[in-house]
Amino acid sequence: MSHDILQRLSTLTLNIKHLGRIPHLSDFIPSSLPLPSPTVTASQVPSLFREPYILSGYRPIQQDWRCYFLSLFQRHNESLNVWTHLLAGPVLLLRWWANIGALGYTLDAASLPLSLFLVSSFTYLFFSVAAHLLQSHSKHAHYFFFFMDYVGVAVYQYGCSLGHYFYTSEPAWRESCIGLLFLPGAAFFGWLSCAGCCFAKSRYRRPYPLQRKICQLIPTTLAYLLDISPVAHRLLTVSWTQEPSLPFHALQIACFLLSALFFSCPVPERFFPGQCDFVGQGHQIFHLFLSLCTVFQLEALFQDYARRRDMVVEVFGERQLWWGCVSFPALFLWCILTALVSMRHMNKQLQGKQERDE
Repeated sequence: MSHDILQRLSTLTLNIKHLGRIPHLSDFIPSSLPLPSPTVTASQVPSLFREPYILSGYRPIQQDWRCYFLSLFQRHNESLNVWTHLLAGPVLLLRWWANIGALGYTLDAASLPLSLFLVSSFTYLFFSVAAHLLQSHSKHAHYFFFFMDYVGVAVYQYGCSLGHYFYTSEPAWRESCIGLLFLPGAAFFGWLSCAGCCFAKSRYRRPYPLQRKICQLIPTTLAYLLDISPVAHRLLTVSWTQEPSLPFHALQIACFLLSALFFSCPVPERFFPGQCDFVGQGHQIFHLFLSLCTVFQLEALFQDYARRRDMVVEVFGERQLWWGCVSFPALFLWCILTALVSMRHMNKQLQGKQERDE
């Protein structure tokens, strides 16, 4: 009897120890799959992969591709860059369904710009997640995925432009020179921001000179100033008490300006080198504010759509709606082509450097 009791106590103790053990990634992955290697310091990866003032948390290059996919659940210096945009997707979907229930939505010509805004948001989120998750595999992967990231940014810019033009703009603004040239200009500046970022990425090497930021920021700034112009005009000319969307528009502008600040300046890691390797980098904060900007944009555009959906076709005509929306996939394809041409040029540079090194 006493032996049986002791055996049961022993089994219970083992079970308690097992339950108390913190699970590891290896517990959920078949033994046949490769596990990501431990992270390394900046000196152990090529300069291309190093970020200023980030001294550790890098993933070794040239691992199996599956290691980088599985590093989604690993602690490294890109983890929050991945998760901030990965989690933004479900938040957008939840807000989409909530707004459909509260404000209504019908898939027709009038709702196409709103649908394309959502598509553009998921496009930039997906390409951003892919870039930060997979770029550490090799130099070729690094350039390819960040070129595609720039495609996502350009597509998102134009998706915002469609929503702002068809739902937010006022007649006085649409009759101005900016309003008359808005959609062609938004498409052109969207492509220019993609091309400028691709050029800057392929042209300059670390430590990056100021010219690289200029090539990135000037086209994207021009694109943003044009894209946000109908919103700014409305904020300045319409009473906020009469339009429930305007506080959300103000919040999306505030979040975008904050995101631009943290994208342009490596703070706070500049003042605390090595202390923000995993949490607190400026780029992580940039991702967070950009995600919030997109959520506030969705709320604002849904409010504008709900108030104006019955007038959209009457004001703009189905022809202009369809042309504006057809230009969306056209811009997408043109930016993809720009990224592929940039990648082809980059491959030649990398191959030539490899041959010289040999």
